[in-house]
Amino acid sequence: MNAEALCRPISGCRACGGAISAMFCDLGATPLANDYPLPGSAPLPRYPLAAVVCGTCRMVQLDHVVKAEAIFTDYAYFSSFSESWLDHAARYAKAMQERLALGAQSFVVEIASNDGYLLRNFVGAGIPCLGVEPAANVAASAIAAGVPTEVRFFGWEAARDIMGRRGHADLVIANNVLAHVPDVVDFAAGLAHLAGPKGVVTIEAPHLLSFVDGVQFDTIYHEHYAYWSLYAVERLLAAQGLRVFDVEKLATHGGSLRYFASADATRPEAPGLVAARAEEAARGIAGNAFYQGFNARVAEALAAFKAWLAECHAAGMRLGAYGAAAKGNTFLNAAGVTAADFMAVADRNPAKQNRVLPGSAIPVVSPDALLAMNPDAILILPWNLASEISGQLRAAGFKGRLAIALPEPRWI
Repeated sequence: MNAEALCRPISGCRACGGAISAMFCDLGATPLANDYPLPGSAPLPRYPLAAVVCGTCRMVQLDHVVKAEAIFTDYAYFSSFSESWLDHAARYAKAMQERLALGAQSFVVEIASNDGYLLRNFVGAGIPCLGVEPAANVAASAIAAGVPTEVRFFGWEAARDIMGRRGHADLVIANNVLAHVPDVVDFAAGLAHLAGPKGVVTIEAPHLLSFVDGVQFDTIYHEHYAYWSLYAVERLLAAQGLRVFDVEKLATHGGSLRYFASADATRPEAPGLVAARAEEAARGIAGNAFYQGFNARVAEALAAFKAWLAECHAAGMRLGAYGAAAKGNTFLNAAGVTAADFMAVADRNPAKQNRVLPGSAIPVVSPDALLAMNPDAILILPWNLASEISGQLRAAGFKGRLAIALPEPRWI
């Protein structure tokens, strides 16, 4: 299938059908951020990468949609390679068991369950569960680890099928997947159908306020179809009969919200929800001014990085990078970085090693291989994991300088 058939422009908001009111961030045209070609491969196709704002529900979303089958059928991201993320998942599972009194008679479903990194906590606790994961290669790892997993995309039909066989779920988990869904209406309908009248849906998603405050434009890439505020999430879910009743602030991904929703109208609104609504209202999330000027701030951040990179080169520094993550690929391509700028990028995931980054064509190697190159400095691309990664590098004996690029380039 050619590039034009895989990518289409949107004609209106994908959540509510409203008119698109403004450009939020335009990053030009880039390859798919999780497509890692072999060295010497032909240049990858590039697709428009720009985010716009709905004038009605205020969902920030890409103005072109690449078909999900082109992105998620064979996927290079495995959640289990981050120790801090595994800890986060374990804490979440324990909290949900206690809060919802989950046990052997319960049923938990996770949407986009990846390699089973989260559900294995429920399996270990003897709680019946099911993962739904569209990437067959990733799902295979979950199945091998003893996590029941179905290979499919999730929506209303999948929910109907699962419910017909297993009944309603007590807990439906949709953590860090809402951004990855092209048909958000069908997805939300599936969540509501599977949870039924009493079940609870939890959703984790990076918060748009943190996104803007931290100039986190590197999280814009083709598999992230939308960027969420509480304002937009409440409107999406309410249209399918789900009512948000609590919100928790999280530090993950540079600042996220965890939403609790249910069709059960007897659940009282928690203080966390009231506070989050008030914060967004104070920031003007429903108006136009909040979204204006972000594109200019992105340009300033890129200019600052290019100046930093030029200074490093002028000083004769040999540079490496760490983390062959999608956000890093967005950043490097937006900055016009090439393999002439960095010797290599290290990643713990063997599926990415011995390949090159999409667009910049920087070689991907193991962490040990990068350290053997003896770089003077290493740029940590997944800035949200900078503390974890810097600790690993220091423990491995790296004595050079470490840096991150956003919200501005700095040594750490």
